[in-house]
Amino acid sequence: MKLGAYVGGAVVLFAVAVLAARWLVGLDGVQDFLQRYPGHTPLPEATPVGLPAWLGWQHFLNAFFLLLIIRSGWLVRTQQRPPAHWTRNNKGLIKTKNPPKRISINLWLHLTLDALWVLNGLVFLVLIFATGHWARIVPTSWEIFPNAVSAGLQYLSLNWPLENGWVNYNSLQVLAYFVTVFIAAPLAVITGLRMSEAWPKKAAVNRFYPIEAARAVHFPTMVYFVAFIVAHVALVLATGARRNLSHMFAAQEDAGWLGFWIFLVSVAVMAAGWFLARPALLAPIASLMGRVSR
Repeated sequence: MKLGAYVGGAVVLFAVAVLAARWLVGLDGVQDFLQRYPGHTPLPEATPVGLPAWLGWQHFLNAFFLLLIIRSGWLVRTQQRPPAHWTRNNKGLIKTKNPPKRISINLWLHLTLDALWVLNGLVFLVLIFATGHWARIVPTSWEIFPNAVSAGLQYLSLNWPLENGWVNYNSLQVLAYFVTVFIAAPLAVITGLRMSEAWPKKAAVNRFYPIEAARAVHFPTMVYFVAFIVAHVALVLATGARRNLSHMFAAQEDAGWLGFWIFLVSVAVMAAGWFLARPALLAPIASLMGRVSR
């Protein structure tokens, strides 16, 4: 009952916001603002055009890891009795004086996926800066802010911005991608590392960066990622799904069907990963790195 009330309230608020936006964009002053700031800013001259194939793979891997990170993180936060535990092998390259601590298998999965996600993110950063694609997601002019307001009004009034994502993102997209890549992702990593039980209880870091502060930031950061994913997927599908999917998954400028079919396969792979990430199937993999126990 409460969920239905929340959904109904959200629908009403959205309808009111759309009506208010449509009224605003009809005002002469707002029309002048939209003409002066169309919703996007020019890119630097050397910025490459188009989306390379490696970006599509990066996009899929990022989505795949992030989906399972959110799932495993939620289980770590909510499950009172884990279905299994894992203890690291204290030998080889990683060997500590004190015996390793036993953690839940869900936390093991969360940390393993975190490592893969960070590695994928580092590869992404190297590639965008090496190829010049960084300029597509990093603000290069202060005019991006009024243009982001313009793009937001256009979205909210259901009069989608008319930029070509193959060439340039609108300013609201640029800010969203910049915040996600250069602020939210590092925050997730830094707070996640601080929440590790590997820190000694008397570590000096506790004085200026207590674990409670990390927890207070880590969970809202996860909520941000969930909100970003929902909004991102919704707008991709609502603002020209076939063209957008062709750009993102097939690295093609036209609105062909190849990107759509690759997208469906990627969704199937992510769904399979979601359902296969269970203790019975994770235990054999986790046992390669440590001891699995009840």
